[in-house]
Amino acid sequence: MTPDTEEAVAEAVRAAHAAREPLAIEGRGTKRAMLRPVQAARTLSTRALTGITLYRPTELVISARAGTPVAEIEAALAEKRQQLIAEPPDLRALFGVAEGATLGGTVAANLSGPRRIAWGAMRDHVLGIRAVTGEGEVFRSGGRVLKNVTGLDLCKLLTGAHGTLGVLTEITLKVLPAAEAAATLAVRVPDLAAGVAALSAALGSPYGVSGAALLPDGHDALGLDGPVALARLEDFRESVSYRLARLRADLARFGEGSMLDGAPSRALWRAVRDATLLGAAEDEAVWRVSVAPSRAPGAAAALRAAFAARLLLDWGGGLLWVAGPATAAAHGAVTQAAAAAGGAFTLFRAPESLAAAVAALPEEPPALAALGRRVKAVLDPAGILNPGRMRAGH
Repeated sequence: MTPDTEEAVAEAVRAAHAAREPLAIEGRGTKRAMLRPVQAARTLSTRALTGITLYRPTELVISARAGTPVAEIEAALAEKRQQLIAEPPDLRALFGVAEGATLGGTVAANLSGPRRIAWGAMRDHVLGIRAVTGEGEVFRSGGRVLKNVTGLDLCKLLTGAHGTLGVLTEITLKVLPAAEAAATLAVRVPDLAAGVAALSAALGSPYGVSGAALLPDGHDALGLDGPVALARLEDFRESVSYRLARLRADLARFGEGSMLDGAPSRALWRAVRDATLLGAAEDEAVWRVSVAPSRAPGAAAALRAAFAARLLLDWGGGLLWVAGPATAAAHGAVTQAAAAAGGAFTLFRAPESLAAAVAALPEEPPALAALGRRVKAVLDPAGILNPGRMRAGH
Protein backbone atom coordinates (compact mmCIF):
# COMPACT_ATOMS: atom_id res chain seq x y z
CA MET A 1 0.00 0.00 0.00
CA THR A 2 1.36 3.40 -0.98
CA PRO A 3 -1.08 6.07 0.23
CA ASP A 4 -0.29 9.58 -0.95
CA THR A 5 -2.01 11.56 1.80
CA GLU A 6 -1.87 11.48 5.58
CA GLU A 7 -5.58 10.67 5.80
CA ALA A 8 -5.13 7.74 3.42
CA VAL A 9 -2.36 6.45 5.72
CA ALA A 10 -4.72 6.77 8.68
CA GLU A 11 -7.49 4.94 6.82
CA ALA A 12 -5.17 2.07 5.95
CA VAL A 13 -4.01 1.75 9.55
CA ARG A 14 -7.58 1.94 10.89
CA ALA A 15 -8.59 -0.91 8.57
CA ALA A 16 -5.59 -3.00 9.65
CA HIS A 17 -6.33 -2.29 13.32
CA ALA A 18 -9.98 -3.35 12.93
CA ALA A 19 -8.88 -6.57 11.22
CA ARG A 20 -5.97 -7.10 13.64
CA GLU A 21 -3.76 -7.35 10.55
CA PRO A 22 -0.03 -6.68 11.15
CA LEU A 23 1.61 -4.12 8.86
CA ALA A 24 5.22 -3.72 7.81
CA ILE A 25 5.90 0.04 7.88
CA GLU A 26 8.59 1.40 5.57
CA GLY A 27 9.59 4.24 3.28
CA ARG A 28 11.40 2.84 0.25
CA GLY A 29 12.30 -0.40 1.98
CA THR A 30 16.01 0.35 1.95
CA LYS A 31 16.54 -0.96 5.50
CA ARG A 32 14.54 -4.19 5.42
CA ALA A 33 17.69 -6.12 6.37
CA MET A 34 18.15 -3.99 9.49
CA LEU A 35 17.39 -5.52 12.90
CA ARG A 36 14.83 -8.37 12.63
CA PRO A 37 12.42 -9.31 9.82
CA VAL A 38 8.88 -7.98 10.31
CA GLN A 39 6.14 -10.57 10.71
CA ALA A 40 3.44 -9.05 8.49
CA ALA A 41 1.55 -10.05 5.38
CA ARG A 42 1.09 -6.50 4.06
CA THR A 43 3.38 -3.49 3.71
CA LEU A 44 2.44 0.15 4.17
CA SER A 45 4.93 2.39 2.40
CA THR A 46 5.19 6.16 2.79
CA ARG A 47 7.13 6.53 -0.48
CA ALA A 48 4.24 8.50 -2.04
CA LEU A 49 4.15 11.03 0.81
CA THR A 50 6.74 13.35 -0.68
CA GLY A 51 7.62 17.01 -0.79
CA ILE A 52 9.14 19.76 1.32
CA THR A 53 6.24 21.50 3.05
CA LEU A 54 8.13 24.32 4.74
CA TYR A 55 11.61 25.75 4.43
CA ARG A 56 12.67 28.92 6.21
CA PRO A 57 16.41 29.33 5.74
CA THR A 58 16.61 32.39 7.96
CA GLU A 59 14.97 30.46 10.80
CA LEU A 60 17.04 27.29 10.18
CA VAL A 61 13.93 25.10 9.94
CA ILE A 62 12.73 22.63 7.30
CA SER A 63 9.66 20.38 7.16
CA ALA A 64 9.04 17.55 4.73
CA ARG A 65 6.71 14.61 4.31
CA ALA A 66 8.05 11.28 5.47
CA GLY A 67 8.57 9.75 2.03
CA THR A 68 10.75 12.62 0.78
CA PRO A 69 14.20 11.34 -0.21
CA VAL A 70 16.97 12.57 2.08
CA ALA A 71 18.97 13.48 -1.03
CA GLU A 72 16.20 15.87 -2.11
CA ILE A 73 16.24 17.60 1.26
CA GLU A 74 20.03 17.86 1.25
CA ALA A 75 19.94 19.38 -2.25
CA ALA A 76 17.42 22.03 -1.17
CA LEU A 77 19.53 22.89 1.86
CA ALA A 78 22.72 23.03 -0.20
CA GLU A 79 21.22 25.76 -2.40
CA LYS A 80 21.10 27.94 0.72
CA ARG A 81 24.47 26.68 1.99
CA GLN A 82 22.83 24.79 4.84
CA GLN A 83 22.96 21.16 5.99
CA LEU A 84 21.37 18.43 8.08
CA ILE A 85 23.14 18.59 11.41
CA ALA A 86 23.27 14.86 12.20
CA GLU A 87 24.97 13.98 8.87
CA PRO A 88 22.79 10.88 8.24
CA PRO A 89 24.59 8.07 6.39
CA ASP A 90 23.86 6.87 2.87
CA LEU A 91 23.54 3.12 3.41
CA ARG A 92 22.79 2.01 -0.15
CA ALA A 93 26.09 0.17 -0.49
CA LEU A 94 25.82 -1.45 2.93
CA PHE A 95 22.30 -2.72 2.30
CA GLY A 96 22.80 -3.44 -1.39
CA VAL A 97 19.92 -1.27 -2.62
CA ALA A 98 19.65 1.21 -5.47
CA GLU A 99 17.24 3.75 -3.97
CA GLY A 100 18.23 6.28 -1.36
CA ALA A 101 16.63 6.54 2.07
CA THR A 102 13.61 8.65 2.93
CA LEU A 103 13.43 11.22 5.69
CA GLY A 104 10.88 9.16 7.59
CA GLY A 105 13.00 6.03 7.54
CA THR A 106 16.11 7.92 8.59
CA VAL A 107 14.34 9.54 11.53
CA ALA A 108 12.55 6.32 12.51
CA ALA A 109 15.95 4.60 12.72
CA ASN A 110 17.61 7.63 14.38
CA LEU A 111 20.54 7.40 11.96
CA SER A 112 23.43 9.81 12.52
CA GLY A 113 26.89 10.16 11.03
CA PRO A 114 30.31 11.25 12.34
CA ARG A 115 29.07 14.71 13.34
CA ARG A 116 26.95 13.15 16.09
CA ILE A 117 29.95 13.20 18.45
CA ALA A 118 30.00 17.00 18.35
CA TRP A 119 26.48 18.18 17.55
CA GLY A 120 24.12 15.43 18.65
CA ALA A 121 22.06 12.63 17.16
CA MET A 122 19.20 12.91 14.69
CA ARG A 123 16.63 12.85 17.51
CA ASP A 124 18.23 15.97 19.00
CA HIS A 125 17.29 17.99 15.92
CA VAL A 126 13.69 16.84 15.38
CA LEU A 127 11.52 19.83 16.26
CA GLY A 128 8.16 18.35 15.35
CA ILE A 129 6.38 15.38 13.84
CA ARG A 130 3.04 14.37 12.44
CA ALA A 131 2.22 10.68 12.71
CA VAL A 132 -0.51 8.04 12.80
CA THR A 133 -0.99 5.73 15.78
CA GLY A 134 -1.65 2.01 15.53
CA GLU A 135 -5.38 2.79 15.85
CA GLY A 136 -5.30 5.15 12.87
CA GLU A 137 -5.41 8.38 14.86
CA VAL A 138 -3.46 11.33 13.44
CA PHE A 139 -1.44 13.26 16.00
CA ARG A 140 1.32 15.83 16.10
CA SER A 141 4.03 16.66 18.58
CA GLY A 142 6.40 19.60 18.79
CA GLY A 143 6.22 22.38 16.28
CA ARG A 144 8.00 24.34 13.59
CA VAL A 145 10.01 26.71 15.74
CA LEU A 146 13.21 26.22 17.71
CA LYS A 147 11.53 26.98 21.04
CA ASN A 148 8.24 25.22 21.64
CA VAL A 149 6.49 23.49 24.52
CA THR A 150 3.68 21.84 22.57
CA GLY A 151 2.50 18.85 24.59
CA LEU A 152 4.50 15.72 25.38
CA ASP A 153 7.79 15.23 23.56
CA LEU A 154 6.71 12.34 21.38
CA CYS A 155 9.28 13.41 18.78
CA LYS A 156 12.14 11.71 20.63
CA LEU A 157 9.94 8.72 21.44
CA LEU A 158 9.20 7.95 17.79
CA THR A 159 12.71 8.83 16.61
CA GLY A 160 14.49 5.50 16.86
CA ALA A 161 11.31 3.43 17.37
CA HIS A 162 11.66 1.88 13.88
CA GLY A 163 7.99 2.38 13.05
CA THR A 164 6.74 0.30 16.00
CA LEU A 165 4.90 3.13 17.76
CA GLY A 166 3.47 5.11 14.86
CA VAL A 167 3.71 5.89 11.16
CA LEU A 168 5.58 9.15 10.63
CA THR A 169 3.95 11.34 7.99
CA GLU A 170 5.81 14.65 8.34
CA ILE A 171 8.97 15.74 10.15
CA THR A 172 10.34 19.18 11.03
CA LEU A 173 14.08 19.48 11.55
CA LYS A 174 16.44 22.11 12.79
CA VAL A 175 19.29 22.74 10.30
CA LEU A 176 22.53 24.72 10.36
CA PRO A 177 24.71 26.63 7.89
CA ALA A 178 27.16 24.44 6.01
CA ALA A 179 30.83 24.98 6.72
CA GLU A 180 32.84 26.89 4.15
CA ALA A 181 35.73 24.42 4.45
CA ALA A 182 36.59 21.11 6.05
CA ALA A 183 39.90 19.35 6.53
CA THR A 184 41.23 16.26 8.27
CA LEU A 185 44.22 15.49 10.45
CA ALA A 186 45.32 11.86 10.06
CA VAL A 187 47.62 10.60 12.83
CA ARG A 188 49.37 7.26 12.48
CA VAL A 189 49.24 5.59 15.89
CA PRO A 190 50.92 2.41 17.18
CA ASP A 191 47.72 0.72 18.36
CA LEU A 192 44.02 1.25 19.04
CA ALA A 193 44.57 2.38 22.63
CA ALA A 194 46.86 5.17 21.43
CA GLY A 195 44.35 6.01 18.70
CA VAL A 196 41.47 6.40 21.15
CA ALA A 197 43.70 8.52 23.40
CA ALA A 198 44.53 10.76 20.43
CA LEU A 199 40.85 11.14 19.53
CA SER A 200 39.97 11.94 23.15
CA ALA A 201 42.67 14.61 23.20
CA ALA A 202 41.36 16.04 19.92
CA LEU A 203 37.76 16.14 21.14
CA GLY A 204 38.87 17.73 24.41
CA SER A 205 40.85 20.43 22.63
CA PRO A 206 39.49 23.93 21.98
CA TYR A 207 39.63 23.47 18.20
CA GLY A 208 36.04 22.33 17.52
CA VAL A 209 36.56 18.81 16.16
CA SER A 210 33.41 17.66 14.31
CA GLY A 211 34.48 14.12 13.47
CA ALA A 212 36.72 11.64 15.30
CA ALA A 213 37.26 8.19 13.79
CA LEU A 214 39.83 5.41 13.97
CA LEU A 215 40.78 3.12 11.09
CA PRO A 216 42.41 -0.01 12.57
CA ASP A 217 43.74 -1.11 9.18
CA GLY A 218 44.37 2.25 7.55
CA HIS A 219 43.03 3.31 4.17
CA ASP A 220 44.78 1.96 1.07
CA ALA A 221 43.10 4.35 -1.38
CA LEU A 222 44.55 7.34 0.46
CA GLY A 223 47.84 5.68 1.27
CA LEU A 224 47.18 5.68 5.01
CA ASP A 225 48.75 2.81 6.90
CA GLY A 226 46.81 1.69 9.95
CA PRO A 227 46.01 2.24 12.65
CA VAL A 228 45.11 5.83 11.81
CA ALA A 229 43.23 8.32 13.98
CA LEU A 230 41.20 10.91 12.07
CA ALA A 231 40.05 14.30 13.35
CA ARG A 232 37.92 16.63 11.22
CA LEU A 233 37.53 20.38 11.49
CA GLU A 234 34.78 22.39 9.77
CA ASP A 235 34.44 26.17 9.66
CA PHE A 236 35.67 29.19 7.69
CA ARG A 237 38.72 28.34 5.58
CA GLU A 238 41.21 30.51 7.46
CA SER A 239 39.97 29.22 10.79
CA VAL A 240 40.23 25.58 9.69
CA SER A 241 43.80 26.04 8.47
CA TYR A 242 44.91 27.70 11.69
CA ARG A 243 43.18 25.25 14.04
CA LEU A 244 44.33 22.20 12.07
CA ALA A 245 47.96 23.27 12.39
CA ARG A 246 47.54 23.79 16.14
CA LEU A 247 45.81 20.43 16.53
CA ARG A 248 48.58 18.71 14.60
CA ALA A 249 51.16 20.14 16.98
CA ASP A 250 49.12 19.13 20.02
CA LEU A 251 48.70 15.53 18.82
CA ALA A 252 52.31 15.07 17.66
CA ARG A 253 53.02 13.06 20.81
CA PHE A 254 50.71 10.29 19.56
CA GLY A 255 52.33 9.86 16.15
CA GLU A 256 53.09 11.38 12.77
CA GLY A 257 50.30 13.56 11.46
CA SER A 258 49.33 14.46 7.91
CA MET A 259 46.63 16.77 6.65
CA LEU A 260 43.95 16.07 4.08
CA ASP A 261 41.91 18.80 2.42
CA GLY A 262 39.32 19.12 -0.30
CA ALA A 263 38.04 16.08 -2.18
CA PRO A 264 40.21 13.45 -0.41
CA SER A 265 39.00 14.63 2.98
CA ARG A 266 35.34 14.68 1.94
CA ALA A 267 35.63 11.22 0.36
CA LEU A 268 37.23 9.82 3.49
CA TRP A 269 34.45 11.05 5.78
CA ARG A 270 31.76 9.81 3.41
CA ALA A 271 33.39 6.38 3.64
CA VAL A 272 33.40 6.64 7.44
CA ARG A 273 29.82 7.92 7.51
CA ASP A 274 28.48 5.19 5.22
CA ALA A 275 30.65 2.40 6.73
CA THR A 276 31.85 1.41 3.27
CA LEU A 277 35.36 1.02 4.72
CA LEU A 278 34.17 -2.23 6.30
CA GLY A 279 33.98 -3.84 2.89
CA ALA A 280 31.15 -6.07 4.12
CA ALA A 281 30.26 -8.83 1.67
CA GLU A 282 26.63 -9.47 0.79
CA ASP A 283 26.44 -12.67 2.85
CA GLU A 284 28.12 -11.18 5.93
CA ALA A 285 26.58 -9.60 9.01
CA VAL A 286 27.25 -6.08 10.25
CA TRP A 287 26.95 -5.05 13.89
CA ARG A 288 27.28 -1.78 15.76
CA VAL A 289 28.68 -1.86 19.29
CA SER A 290 28.36 1.21 21.53
CA VAL A 291 30.84 1.47 24.39
CA ALA A 292 32.72 4.06 26.39
CA PRO A 293 35.66 5.03 24.14
CA SER A 294 38.17 3.84 26.74
CA ARG A 295 36.67 0.34 26.51
CA ALA A 296 36.81 0.20 22.71
CA PRO A 297 40.34 -1.27 22.37
CA GLY A 298 39.45 -4.16 24.68
CA ALA A 299 36.20 -4.83 22.83
CA ALA A 300 38.04 -4.75 19.49
CA ALA A 301 40.65 -7.22 20.75
CA ALA A 302 37.95 -9.60 21.99
CA LEU A 303 36.13 -9.47 18.67
CA ARG A 304 39.26 -10.13 16.62
CA ALA A 305 40.18 -13.03 18.90
CA ALA A 306 36.73 -14.59 18.31
CA PHE A 307 36.54 -14.29 14.51
CA ALA A 308 38.03 -12.43 11.55
CA ALA A 309 36.30 -9.19 12.46
CA ARG A 310 36.82 -6.11 10.34
CA LEU A 311 36.40 -2.92 12.34
CA LEU A 312 35.78 0.78 11.97
CA LEU A 313 35.60 3.05 15.02
CA ASP A 314 33.64 6.30 14.96
CA TRP A 315 32.40 8.82 17.55
CA GLY A 316 35.79 9.04 19.26
CA GLY A 317 35.93 5.27 19.67
CA GLY A 318 32.44 5.01 21.16
CA LEU A 319 30.95 3.32 18.09
CA LEU A 320 32.45 0.13 16.68
CA TRP A 321 31.25 -0.99 13.27
CA VAL A 322 31.89 -4.73 12.98
CA ALA A 323 31.69 -6.95 9.89
CA GLY A 324 32.07 -10.71 9.90
CA PRO A 325 30.46 -14.08 9.22
CA ALA A 326 26.69 -14.23 9.59
CA THR A 327 26.76 -17.01 12.16
CA ALA A 328 25.29 -17.50 15.61
CA ALA A 329 28.81 -17.98 16.96
CA ALA A 330 29.98 -14.60 15.63
CA HIS A 331 26.82 -12.93 16.92
CA GLY A 332 27.42 -14.47 20.33
CA ALA A 333 30.96 -13.12 20.35
CA VAL A 334 29.66 -9.62 19.57
CA THR A 335 27.07 -9.74 22.34
CA GLN A 336 29.67 -11.00 24.82
CA ALA A 337 32.21 -8.34 23.84
CA ALA A 338 29.57 -5.61 24.20
CA ALA A 339 28.48 -6.87 27.60
CA ALA A 340 32.06 -7.24 28.86
CA ALA A 341 32.75 -3.63 27.86
CA GLY A 342 29.60 -2.40 29.60
CA GLY A 343 28.09 -1.41 26.24
CA ALA A 344 25.29 -2.36 23.87
CA PHE A 345 25.05 -4.02 20.46
CA THR A 346 22.83 -3.74 17.41
CA LEU A 347 22.56 -6.38 14.71
CA PHE A 348 22.61 -3.73 12.01
CA ARG A 349 22.45 -5.97 8.95
CA ALA A 350 22.20 -9.72 8.53
CA PRO A 351 20.68 -12.40 6.31
CA GLU A 352 17.13 -13.17 7.38
CA SER A 353 18.09 -16.63 8.62
CA LEU A 354 20.33 -15.11 11.30
CA ALA A 355 18.25 -12.02 12.02
CA ALA A 356 15.15 -14.11 12.76
CA ALA A 357 17.01 -16.49 15.07
CA VAL A 358 18.91 -14.14 17.41
CA ALA A 359 18.34 -10.98 19.43
CA ALA A 360 19.01 -7.85 17.38
CA LEU A 361 19.23 -5.66 20.48
CA PRO A 362 20.20 -6.30 24.11
CA GLU A 363 17.51 -7.40 26.52
CA GLU A 364 15.99 -4.43 28.33
CA PRO A 365 16.03 -4.11 32.11
CA PRO A 366 12.65 -5.23 33.54
CA ALA A 367 11.57 -1.72 34.59
CA LEU A 368 12.37 -0.26 31.17
CA ALA A 369 10.69 -3.18 29.38
CA ALA A 370 7.53 -2.68 31.45
CA LEU A 371 7.50 1.03 30.58
CA GLY A 372 7.94 0.18 26.93
CA ARG A 373 4.99 -2.19 27.00
CA ARG A 374 2.80 0.52 28.54
CA VAL A 375 3.79 3.02 25.84
CA LYS A 376 3.18 0.43 23.12
CA ALA A 377 -0.26 -0.35 24.61
CA VAL A 378 -1.24 3.30 24.31
CA LEU A 379 0.09 4.02 20.80
CA ASP A 380 -0.41 0.60 19.17
CA PRO A 381 -2.71 -1.48 21.39
CA ALA A 382 -3.24 -4.24 18.82
CA GLY A 383 0.49 -4.52 18.10
CA ILE A 384 0.08 -4.23 14.33
CA LEU A 385 2.96 -1.81 13.55
CA ASN A 386 6.20 -3.52 12.51
CA PRO A 387 5.79 -6.52 14.85
CA GLY A 388 9.06 -8.28 15.56
CA ARG A 389 11.23 -5.51 14.10
CA MET A 390 13.10 -4.73 17.30
CA ARG A 391 12.41 -7.80 19.43
CA ALA A 392 10.71 -11.15 18.90
CA GLY A 393 7.08 -11.10 19.97
CA HIS A 394 6.87 -7.31 20.12
